[in-house]
Amino acid sequence: MEEILKKDGGFEYVEVGEGPVVVVLHGLFGALSNFKDMLDHFQSSYRVVIPIMPLYTLPVLNTNVKNLMNHVHDFIDYKGFDKVNLLGNSLGGHVALVYASKYPEKVDSLTLTGSSGLYESSMGQSYPRKGNIDYVRERVQYTFYDPKTATDELVDECFSIVNNRMKTLKILSLAKSAIRHNMAEDLPNMEMPTCLIWGKQDKITPPEVGEEFNKLMPNSELFWMDQCGHAPMMEKPEEFNSIYQAWLSKTLK
Repeated sequence: MEEILKKDGGFEYVEVGEGPVVVVLHGLFGALSNFKDMLDHFQSSYRVVIPIMPLYTLPVLNTNVKNLMNHVHDFIDYKGFDKVNLLGNSLGGHVALVYASKYPEKVDSLTLTGSSGLYESSMGQSYPRKGNIDYVRERVQYTFYDPKTATDELVDECFSIVNNRMKTLKILSLAKSAIRHNMAEDLPNMEMPTCLIWGKQDKITPPEVGEEFNKLMPNSELFWMDQCGHAPMMEKPEEFNSIYQAWLSKTLK
């Protein structure tokens, strides 16, 4: 995936395919490899774009959900996209919500999966302890229904992050910002078509979070994925792609 990463205009991003624009926003521990199946599936019919959000490059005091949204806004402007279909997982869903609430005229559709923005149980109520890879592995496995989804590559990535003091501070800053930036009052005013794809066994943003989003958003549909945790596009990519493609095809008629 790294080989297709583009760098221009001060942005880093992946862009494949042609057609309606789908902008995918990753979460805190979102390696590009997490979206390989989605890119392969959708690039024949859609222009799929994944901007890399500046999780670790902003000053600590500016590392918050609002400034991540500003980065996404600047990126969409830089690319000259008139309308986009936003899809966000976890923290990326929260950023997508903030963008869609501020710039609804730019959003054709919104898709959330395991999104923060209401409430969440971050990493199982405890942050991975520095230096203990077995504990990090346990916490990463907590993200998924099937612990085998927590590959050595993903565990090593998270281990590297939590052993970097500055990255740890920035993740904690983002987590606190997400808690403060609750979207409950904004959701009833967000009228764009919204697709909610939720793992029935999501322990971080549990099923009642998906149900609350669906209750508060006026034009939403909720789809459940069984035997699935917090990152459906990683854990059950074929089912996720099928649900999203069917919904998107119907919505963009």
